[in-house]
Amino acid sequence: MSDAGARAAELRSLLQRAAHEYYVLDRPSLPDAEYDRRFRELQELERADPALRTADSPTQRVGAAPADAFAKHEHLVPMGSLANAFDDAEVDAWRERAIKVAGDVVDRDGYSAELKIDGAAISLTYRDGVLVTGATRGNGRVGEVVTDNLRTIPTIPLRLMGSTHPRHVEVRGEVYFPFSAFESLNAKRVAAGEPVFANPRNSAAGSLRQLDPGVTAGRPLRFFGYAVALPGDKPFARTQTELLDTLAAWGIPIAPHRRRCATLAEAHAHAHHVEHELRAQLDFGIDGLVIKVEATAVQRELGDVGGREPRWAIARKFAADIAETRLLAIHVNVGRTGKINPYAELEPVEVGGTTVRFATLHNFDLIAEKDLRVGDIVMIKRAGDVIPQVIGPVPEKRDAANPPPPTAIPRQCPACGSAVRDEEKDLFCENDFCEGQRLEAIVHFASRGAMDIDGLNYARIEQFLQAGLISDVADLFSLERARIATLDRFAEKSAESLVAAIAASKQRPLSRLLFGLSIRHVGQEAAAALARRFGTMSALAAASRDEIESVHGIGPAIADSVTSWFGNERMRALVTRLEAAGVRMDEPVGAATTTELAGKTVVITGTLAGLSRNDAKALVVGAGGKVTDSVSKATSFLVAGAEAGSKLDKARALGVEVIDEAELLRRVGKA
Repeated sequence: MSDAGARAAELRSLLQRAAHEYYVLDRPSLPDAEYDRRFRELQELERADPALRTADSPTQRVGAAPADAFAKHEHLVPMGSLANAFDDAEVDAWRERAIKVAGDVVDRDGYSAELKIDGAAISLTYRDGVLVTGATRGNGRVGEVVTDNLRTIPTIPLRLMGSTHPRHVEVRGEVYFPFSAFESLNAKRVAAGEPVFANPRNSAAGSLRQLDPGVTAGRPLRFFGYAVALPGDKPFARTQTELLDTLAAWGIPIAPHRRRCATLAEAHAHAHHVEHELRAQLDFGIDGLVIKVEATAVQRELGDVGGREPRWAIARKFAADIAETRLLAIHVNVGRTGKINPYAELEPVEVGGTTVRFATLHNFDLIAEKDLRVGDIVMIKRAGDVIPQVIGPVPEKRDAANPPPPTAIPRQCPACGSAVRDEEKDLFCENDFCEGQRLEAIVHFASRGAMDIDGLNYARIEQFLQAGLISDVADLFSLERARIATLDRFAEKSAESLVAAIAASKQRPLSRLLFGLSIRHVGQEAAAALARRFGTMSALAAASRDEIESVHGIGPAIADSVTSWFGNERMRALVTRLEAAGVRMDEPVGAATTTELAGKTVVITGTLAGLSRNDAKALVVGAGGKVTDSVSKATSFLVAGAEAGSKLDKARALGVEVIDEAELLRRVGKA
């Protein structure tokens, strides 16, 4: 080896050890300035002689070219999902089932209890200790190759430490988004005028599926490992504890607070401690504790159920997080259809590992029902991806001698001052061109499920409104590149790209346009049904209320709303302007006229490889089916993508058919 080669190898080893100490052990021994100096030295050596650049070099964590698509990766051993238990009794029942299969040997070595990380499952393939492939879980058998994205995560070693690892091994684990990093990133996005990410779990999964690794690199993801797979499904370690200890010795970060429990009662106690005391202190999301039979020989004897769920492990799920805090104020905003939405401003409180400052209140009827008053101590809950909700006040903590006044129902729109009307339990602004709903309506019009105008986000629409460039959706099609380029955060190229994206949206079919126009009650399915039945905007506008209600899937409320919308002179004028701008006013023949799924009720969950959620929904609706959000006995089948969660568990429990993306495409005639 040349002197340069020896020095490069020395620097790689030093930097790998320093990164492990910094990110995994939290015990850095190399000062930041010294790390940066050695890193630059390695970069210079590799630049001078590219042959020195190896796959495990720290310099390879960033800088890969964007991919056109994701390749497929077949896991060495299928990545199964866990059955759930929601209390001690259900965990005990799991143990009894295991004993029926393998006998009392199940208890012999006790149990391993590990935190169930709320993130995105991945597999890492190492050959001769070097990371060669990183993939998502996918359908459990085949995932997507996201190696370049995973290389950007500093806690994933590019080379395993030591020399005890097999020549070919697959490490399984979970990529997650630390709460502190997630909050910090969202704060930066707010400052930049960009929309915030909804929650850490979905953001972690979405970050892994970016075609540009540079985007993933900008999101501070982390990783915990928990399993190993070998070719031929060979046994690896004698116990689960030994397996985790070995992973840690290789430099794989292991989630903290794992425990080897002599009895299941000890595992129960640990679960209660984690759920009620430890969980709130963690900087990452967990949704339970995974309890495993400790002896791997017994694990192999127990096997799995139907090739999916291991009999030797159970996910002990935790209850929804609940906390108490003070209700500081009740605010309202105006949605795209004019609906007035109340929400609570709260004294900041930690719930489910996240600081909560705001919570939904749904409507004023609910506020009155619960007798919520500003100044009350209230209970709030937040579980997983659910938006924080106010359960109700804590009556015994209200000042009986000087109680706060009841919450008044607004009689004027908070945005424009117009009168409001009651519709069932909701309030609506009477002004169709209310300032408050205008922004939300244009944002919705440009969204992916509607006209899908790439680059036209919330902040940019707000900027155009403030600059007086637009006042409604029709004005978007008269925006000029030169005028846009004069605004802050715009350049000639970005202005040109946005104008091109707006022009491209003109060819969206009638169903997308109808959905984008924010007609009350008209969602994607109703829009598709109306477009399928009437074919053109003019035919729909001329249709009677009875003709509209006669369409399959269209009820009286939708028929009334559509008739009223087209009866509004301003709305008809808006359609005329859109048509004059060249926006398509018909549904392409055959675009949504098949009946393969007629009468079927479908639920879609997880991340699909080749389809967005909206695209998959459009396929189902276009084939005559109906898409719902929740699984029930009435569900015809569930389409499950990567990282499918509780909906998949419920479907299996109810015996609902589960299919993948490929089968969905086949059923709608697209495969």
